[in-house]
Amino acid sequence: MAELKGLSESRDLTRIERIGAHSHIRGLGLDSALEARAVSEGMVGQQSARKAAGLILQLIRDGKIAGRAILLAGQPGTGKTAIAMGLAKSLGQETPFATVSGSELFSLEMSKTEALTQAFRRSIGVRIKEEAEIIEGEVVELTIDRPAAAGGGASGSGQSSSASKTGKLTLKTSDMETVYDLGAKMIEALMKEKVQSGDVITLDKASGKVTKLGRSIGRSRDYDAIGPHTKFVRCPEGELQKRKEVVHCVTLHEIDVINSRTQGFLALFTGDTGEIRGEVRERIDTKVAEWREEGKAEIVPGVLFIDEVHMLDIECFSFLNRALENDMAPILVIATNRGITTIRGTNYRSPHGIPADFLDRLLIISTQPYTEEEIRKILDIRCEEEDVEMSMDAKVLLTKIGAETSLRMILYSWPAPLYGPCIDERHEHLVSERTSTCRCHGTKT
Repeated sequence: MAELKGLSESRDLTRIERIGAHSHIRGLGLDSALEARAVSEGMVGQQSARKAAGLILQLIRDGKIAGRAILLAGQPGTGKTAIAMGLAKSLGQETPFATVSGSELFSLEMSKTEALTQAFRRSIGVRIKEEAEIIEGEVVELTIDRPAAAGGGASGSGQSSSASKTGKLTLKTSDMETVYDLGAKMIEALMKEKVQSGDVITLDKASGKVTKLGRSIGRSRDYDAIGPHTKFVRCPEGELQKRKEVVHCVTLHEIDVINSRTQGFLALFTGDTGEIRGEVRERIDTKVAEWREEGKAEIVPGVLFIDEVHMLDIECFSFLNRALENDMAPILVIATNRGITTIRGTNYRSPHGIPADFLDRLLIISTQPYTEEEIRKILDIRCEEEDVEMSMDAKVLLTKIGAETSLRMILYSWPAPLYGPCIDERHEHLVSERTSTCRCHGTKT
């Protein structure tokens, strides 16, 4: 009999999505011709800026642009960060997207250049290809032996009943059938996936991961009623053991952290990465270059978004000038709401607080203030996102305040508890009174 042991257990983690300032954005809201819709995917207005971002998105997907820099410039509250978030959503999960603020780079724990280097490396992905041995077949029979717990003295055997489980798994294809001996971890993995006779499964021999592909078509008549999520697949053909190409997507920064110290993978969760030596990065770059020549890996240039870029000083801009000339540089997207202002670290004034030599590298996308109608639509989207019912009078008043001040003020000045009484008509005067108070405090002088 063949022997199969699970070496590790793979757990699926459920991600909890919380409501944030841009959690309602699902993309740039473009059609197939890269024309911006008025309201789509959480985006409202800014058609010209979204169309320009869509052209950049298409160039990134086609791999025709790398090491370029884009500047999003506009007044506060005109949707610059929203466009960057929409670009990230449109790129998908496989393209790395890193977001930092200009003030995050100044820390006592690491230098400015190290923080920028780590941000750049987080924005560069490596798609690594490897062949894995898998076992794919239809479950004919699954038997689990649970021996009686050993009695005796207080010392005992030191093993739990789950660790002493053994079993046998019979798998078949259209050409062959084999019985496998199971260890305790593999039994737990099969029980976790609720594998039963008639299921078509895949077993990874290296990691012990169990994947249920569906129910065999030959077992479709076993039950009179089945759930809507049941998927029927054909019984696999050929050999049970196969070699399958598996693709892993990681960033250069993750490889740096893992190789920087003993048990460096723990730093990925704690965030305590510290400064990484240049020798480590050189060795990793050399190894990645070898993988690229052998066809085992390919580079995926991502996007680095730096918000409030006017907070950077002249040294950071000098570093960015050199970093963008690297052959593995990501797309750099920066945003600022400043006009003519002083460059930090100097006495010179320039547009957006950016040096002239770096400004020449930028493709500038400008944003315009929202109209009252667009502010009203954004309010409706945010009310739906936060599950808040708001009276018509409150929406009209908030729209007027947003047109006089900024969109950011009205979005951050109405938490759900404040406008909860809007559901009841008897409390609408309370909403208007509180909103007027917010308006008095936020009016510009």
